[in-house]
Amino acid sequence: MAIDEAAFQALVDKDAIRELVLLYSRAIDRQDTALLRDLYTPDATDTHGDSFDGPADAYCAFIESAFPHMPYSGHHVCNHLVAVDGDDASGEVYALAFHLIPTRDGGREEDFMAVRYIDNYRRCADGRWRFAKRVVTYDFRLRRPFDGGGLRGLGERDPSYAVCTDRLFARGART
Repeated sequence: MAIDEAAFQALVDKDAIRELVLLYSRAIDRQDTALLRDLYTPDATDTHGDSFDGPADAYCAFIESAFPHMPYSGHHVCNHLVAVDGDDASGEVYALAFHLIPTRDGGREEDFMAVRYIDNYRRCADGRWRFAKRVVTYDFRLRRPFDGGGLRGLGERDPSYAVCTDRLFARGART
């Protein structure tokens, strides 16, 4: 049976794009801004619902400024449909996003969202796929007081850095 080179390349590209989306979740949840910045093309834009709309480098700065106020976030990718056309691709990602955020009165609240990331991806000169445009819809949102515990996995303290030693799991930009 002959291998269809185009079909094989489409599978390889889709897998790389799906890894890109998972790395986005990891960058946000591990508060790794260097990795986050590496996931966008230089001219990329990000429209994050009603919280941010502009160039991706400004979005990364916006998120970095929020990290000290967000003791937990968890982004969980669900469905991901991808269409590849040469060095360009598009996709729709369903995800569940949990955030722990401060309230004005000094408490904490859980911010839970069912979101969709509507993406354009581009293969860059280094062969890596990156976000060229990201639009986030908040399909469902729930905020409620939080009095739980068990907060782990932030930043450099996350146990995945010691257990998963492959470069894929290291902090910072991909090399």
